[in-house]
Parts: sequence; structure tokens; C-alpha cells
Amino acid sequence: MIGNARMFRGLCIGAACLASVAGTMRFASAQGSGVVLSPIRVSDRVWYFRGEGAVPSAANKGFTSNAGFVITGEGVVVFDALGTPALGEAMIAAIASVTKEPVKLVIVSHYHADHVYGLQAFAARGIPIWANEKGRAYLQSPASAERLAQRRAELAPWVDDRTRVVAADRWLRFDASPEIGFAFGKTKFRLIEVGGAHSPEDIMLWMEDERLLFSGDLYFTGRIPYVGNADSKAWLLALDRIVRLEPRTVIPGHGAMSTRVAEDIGLTRGYLTFLREKLGAAIRDLKSFDEAYAEIDWSPFRSQPAFEAANRINAYGTYLQMQSELLKDAR
Repeated sequence: MIGNARMFRGLCIGAACLASVAGTMRFASAQGSGVVLSPIRVSDRVWYFRGEGAVPSAANKGFTSNAGFVITGEGVVVFDALGTPALGEAMIAAIASVTKEPVKLVIVSHYHADHVYGLQAFAARGIPIWANEKGRAYLQSPASAERLAQRRAELAPWVDDRTRVVAADRWLRFDASPEIGFAFGKTKFRLIEVGGAHSPEDIMLWMEDERLLFSGDLYFTGRIPYVGNADSKAWLLALDRIVRLEPRTVIPGHGAMSTRVAEDIGLTRGYLTFLREKLGAAIRDLKSFDEAYAEIDWSPFRSQPAFEAANRINAYGTYLQMQSELLKDAR
């Protein structure tokens, strides 16, 4: 176990002082940007922010993903930071509106833009950021710069030339175990590594006493997931792992919180399974992607939010994934 909140006091004292001296100014700044967030209460200690069920755009200010926070009695633990610096500022203001406890730690589920561009606001206050060490590769890759350029073009003024991708202060290693435990006050957490599913660096945050899981993008409610070039086979195994935890509540990466986990997880599982079955069969029949895509009946998912924006990309990524799997099996 990593230990309790006392080991972070030295790191966080500057942020705590800044929060007490300049809280009003920061709140005004967040309001001045036109971005004000209303946290949704989950329990006495847990709250979350729910983004729209759409793709990021200037119109929705890039607010399409979820984030959450836990009030521990020793400080606030935040999970994810949303998709723009203005959203990060609005998160901090909203947290201050429900608790006087300072934010002591931010945990990153994975380094996709809609979950991390808000980190700038937390980093500016000296608040420690933790992430899976496998996320380093993304920050050093051309894909990181390409995504930032794309978001600057499509989400201006919410993402602009001042926006940057913030690295973690602590890169977590899961070599010895897929889980890392830590505590703030009497609140115990477990970080669960499931990298290689939705992204190479996926981690989830588990609260044992409340049986509550912050799942990141391994779990979507009310919309199809963004798959892209994810490993859908590993993703389905990650969903099995979520079920084995028997959570009472899941805060997903996108969509409403879930208290009917076995039922709600079915959309993500069913969609991934459908993609694999249909595109795997097309590959075995030697059909091109365009031919396969045109022939598949997408009606079971066509009415879901984000279908038009994401489905073809998801299908193509799965087609390539299935090709790789089938070639490997044939060797």
C-alpha cells in the first residue's frame, strides 16, 4: 500500500494555499470562460461530471466525457480532468462549491484528449497527477501532437495554442501486481490496471467500502463506445473483470452512472462482440472492408448516440484487429 495522505501534504501545500487565497478569483475565471459545471451527487462523498453523449465540438465546448471526485476528509481525489483547460478550471470551481477540502490528487484513466486536456488547470496549482507509465509512450508519439493540432482546429477557442498535454508527476508501475492500493484518511482506494483494452494505459479506480468503480472508457452507458484501434478482445476480458468486482455503482467514461451494472454493461459488450463476429466472418470470406461494411446490418446500433461519428472508424479498427488475430492464429 502506498500510504496515506500525509505523504502528500508537502507536495500539495502550495495548491491548498492557492485554493484558500484565490478560490473566488478562479471561480470567476471559470465563469468568465462561459463554462460552469454542476456536479452530480452519487453519495455523501462521491460526485461526478457527466458530459454530453456526442463527439467533441466547439458547440459543446468539448464536454463529452465524464470525470469524478471523492471527498475523503483528508482532501479530494479526482478521477480524470475532462477535455479542455476551461473544463478543468470549471471542475476545480465546482469542487470548491461542495467542499472546503483542497484537491490533493488527480488520477488519469488514460491519455485520450477528452479526458486529459483539463489537467492543465490542476497542474498550474501544483496538484499531483498520477497515471499508468504506459501513457508515456503516447505523450512522446506523433499521435499526441497530431491530436492536439486537430483539437485546436476543431475546438477553438476551448483548445488553443496555450493548450498542452500534461505529463503525470508520478508514472505508476504495475509490474508486481495489476493493482495498487492507497488511502486518504479512512478512505481506501485501489487502482486497477487493465491496459491494452481501450488504450495501452487504462486504469480504473475502485472504492471497496462503497463498491463503486470509476471505470474510464472501458464502460459506456447510453451510447456506443469509441473503439478505434483498441484491442476489442482484451476489452471484453476487461468487462469480465468489472463484472467480477460486483460493483454497486459504476461511473463510466461516458454516459450516466450505472447502478444496473450487469444490464448496462451489455451495450458495450454487445457492440464489441457484434463487431468482432461480423468483421471476423467477412475476413474469413475474403471480403474487403468496404464490401463488408456495406453488407452488415447496423440497425441494432444505428439509433445510439455517436453512431454516425464513430461506427465506421470502430469497424475499420476492428477489421484490422481481426485480420491480425486471424493471421496470428494461422501461423
